[in-house]
Amino acid sequence: MKKLVLATLTAFAFSCFAQTANPVREDREPEADTGKTVKKAFESKEYMVVAANPYASWAGKQILEKGGSAIDAAVAIQAMLTLVEPQSSGIGGGAFILYWDNKNKKLHTFDGRETAPQKATPYIFVEDGEPMRWIDAVVGGKAVGVPGVLKALEMAHKEFGKLKWRDLFEDAISTSRQGFTVSPRLETLIKLDVHPGLNNFVNSQNYFKPNGVPLEQGSIQKNEVLANTLLKIAHHGTEYFYKGELAEKIAEAARTTIINPGFMTADDLARYEAKKRPPICGTYRSKKICGMAPPSSGGISVYQILKMLEQYELKQYGPGSKEFIHLFSQSSALAYADRNQYVADTDFTNLPAVSLINSAYLSQRAERVGLNKPFTKAQAGKPYMNVKVGEDHTSELPSTSHFSIVDKDGNAISMTTSIEFMFGSGVMVEGFLLNNQLTDFSLSPSKNGYQALNRVEPNKRPRSSMSPTMMFNEEGDLELIIGSPGGSRIIDYVAQTIINVVDFDMDIQEAINAPRMTNRNDYTALEKGTALPKLQLELEMQGHDVRVLDLNSGLHGIQLLDGKLIGGADPRREGVAVGR
Repeated sequence: MKKLVLATLTAFAFSCFAQTANPVREDREPEADTGKTVKKAFESKEYMVVAANPYASWAGKQILEKGGSAIDAAVAIQAMLTLVEPQSSGIGGGAFILYWDNKNKKLHTFDGRETAPQKATPYIFVEDGEPMRWIDAVVGGKAVGVPGVLKALEMAHKEFGKLKWRDLFEDAISTSRQGFTVSPRLETLIKLDVHPGLNNFVNSQNYFKPNGVPLEQGSIQKNEVLANTLLKIAHHGTEYFYKGELAEKIAEAARTTIINPGFMTADDLARYEAKKRPPICGTYRSKKICGMAPPSSGGISVYQILKMLEQYELKQYGPGSKEFIHLFSQSSALAYADRNQYVADTDFTNLPAVSLINSAYLSQRAERVGLNKPFTKAQAGKPYMNVKVGEDHTSELPSTSHFSIVDKDGNAISMTTSIEFMFGSGVMVEGFLLNNQLTDFSLSPSKNGYQALNRVEPNKRPRSSMSPTMMFNEEGDLELIIGSPGGSRIIDYVAQTIINVVDFDMDIQEAINAPRMTNRNDYTALEKGTALPKLQLELEMQGHDVRVLDLNSGLHGIQLLDGKLIGGADPRREGVAVGR
């Protein structure tokens, strides 16, 4: 029976995968553009899962079929993603989780972001007085933060889980042992040969390039070591991961890499705690938009963009118009200027995040947005009195994953999970990769005599662009679940998708399919292969530095509309929506 299920799933997976991409080009980012497939909205009535890989979607679906809750499904999905999408997320990384308790009409958020080891200093990425190049910094143990995703999932499961913890890992364990079908995307990302760790760290090299040959699409890849690790986590809980033998192995692997050895100890893992934080919420049009508080910048920055655009009737311009791109780029640049200056782990900054979404403050910032105003690089505002901080020097990379879930009781999950750079630090321990999230801190701790708020400090959580988001109507009912991978571009991907739904009346799949554009207070990126690049000259006349790029979002969302669940999966990646 399991062989039949595996064969069926394999065929289903291949029907959803895109063709492999062209070789690396200068106008591409790491992990960008591995092809597109045409995807249509998927409808169901009882429950839905939209995840970044068909294996993961089906793992979550099976849990919901058994009567599990949304958080039960999330545990199963994350375990499976560790196996089938190792370049993007896994139990060696971190996550932010939004959980909607439908019975009590309450939103909970769980912070499973990684933390810096106790021996870390603000200067770990400074050599000879200069910050390291990102490609040098991301490889090896120095960049590894204490993983947090399992602790966050366990915390949420203790409060909202319905099935037993040990039963949530069965699919991932059996698939690890039987093997999964390597997707074109995974093959392509290995063959890009961007990550030095896959050529220098023995465990990673043997797994992803056995006998020196990269894994090939269509081949069956087993991971018996991961199966054993997941089995022990299933039976012993996260204690097995954070204390004892596995914790020692994780810490030792991070400390002893031949490139950039790190500082982690087993005590760092034993001390790790996930945190519940109040969500960041505000109104846009008639909707309530909610996201994560810092160290996520998503809740703040997505809302800032939306609120600064609220003064305009965007529908009159259209989603692919130069007017909308101009206004969106201006708002985005202002949001990113604030983000880069002020957003960091508030447990260390003592600056209230709500000051950045204060209505009076955002009204003042919105005065800089206008059709008759040329695009110029934005300066950070002054939401805090007498606060002077240094500029941030951070390289945030696009290897991340997002999934959205609604269970039979209407409970919902929006979860973004990451190991940062594709294949993380490149360090593989007991069948899974360790993150390189410490490079989400400012590589340089200060500038012009002022310290960056997002500098490395012991036990601190690095700032993140991950933006799991939920939207509610005026009655307080959940209407939209959305999120995306994409490094620092995540904020724009999510904000644009919300606007597509609210202002341009698109369903979730149409909103995700729509051409992407971003501006991180640098240049205006227009998605290659769409209608947007034809606007390049007109936008340049308005002051934009325009670049035409492959913009590799991975948006996965669910829209709740007229008693139906409508699922959308990004055509730029291999995810699918499933349900009943």
